[in-house]
Amino acid sequence: MTHVIGVDLGGTKTAAGVVAPSGEVLMSETIPTLKRAGGEAILDATAALITGLVARAADAGISVSGVGIGSAGVIDAVAGSVVSATDAIHGWAGTALVAGLSARLSLPASAVRAVNDVHAHALGEAWLGAAAGSSSSLMVAFGTGVGGSFVLNGAPVLGHRFVGGHVGHFASPFAYSDGVPLPCVCGGSGHVEAIASGPAVYESYLRFGGSALEALDTRGVFGLASAAEAGDGEADARFGGSRAAALRAIEVGAAAAGQAVGGLINILDPETVVISGGLADAGELWWKPMEFALRQELLAPLVSVPVVRARLGNTAAIVGAAKLVLK
Repeated sequence: MTHVIGVDLGGTKTAAGVVAPSGEVLMSETIPTLKRAGGEAILDATAALITGLVARAADAGISVSGVGIGSAGVIDAVAGSVVSATDAIHGWAGTALVAGLSARLSLPASAVRAVNDVHAHALGEAWLGAAAGSSSSLMVAFGTGVGGSFVLNGAPVLGHRFVGGHVGHFASPFAYSDGVPLPCVCGGSGHVEAIASGPAVYESYLRFGGSALEALDTRGVFGLASAAEAGDGEADARFGGSRAAALRAIEVGAAAAGQAVGGLINILDPETVVISGGLADAGELWWKPMEFALRQELLAPLVSVPVVRARLGNTAAIVGAAKLVLK
């Protein structure tokens, strides 16, 4: 039985797994992404990772026929190249991803396919995860950034220029401070990502008067907010200002996230909506105000649309990438 390799190539780490036709990940390995070494070095390291997995599979009597890649950046899924990328990976833009890997692995180019990593994640959830069985699904991920994908009849909608899914980069009325639009990492301002991403929640916390000494990052903001919910009187007296800032930052970021997803639902009318990313995994402090804002935004025929958490975790993009080449 033919198996394939699924690869999740991100700005911090690259994970790959041997995936069966059923979607089961039989074995996997992870390496740091050489994000400062340039595209060719990243291709070398990724090819070595895949080669190691192919050898492990062969030892287990498993043949591998292809490689699917979910990669950071805007990926031209026809040419198999990186159209553009942020500075998170130096020298990644312009990399011939499919050609480079197929040459290094001695595979025909037709046996290697690539899409953006969020599209791969959404495809995994649509195939075997939270949206399994749905004819259409919208997945939006809230973490270091905000990204999404609309999967229709088993295929992610990539867009004419392969930019489809950049759902963090449209206007949000929440993304303002004293009437001035908040800067976004894309170079624009006033966007959803500028208020609803993980780093944006931390920036809001500081802007609302929270102390950097009491919360070093977004995880710390959630820790303060959880303590505030628990109602520790002595600690409230000591950290009250920062706790209030933490609660407000989470509530504002979650409301912005929910409003944005609700608007997308109104436009796309998906059968199922999947919410993913680190913020979605942070618990009810974020989820409740997010879903409340989302449902407040919906048109009447959409009020019962299922909104669910992603299920596949770290394997979603590996599974989705593998699906690109599984027959």
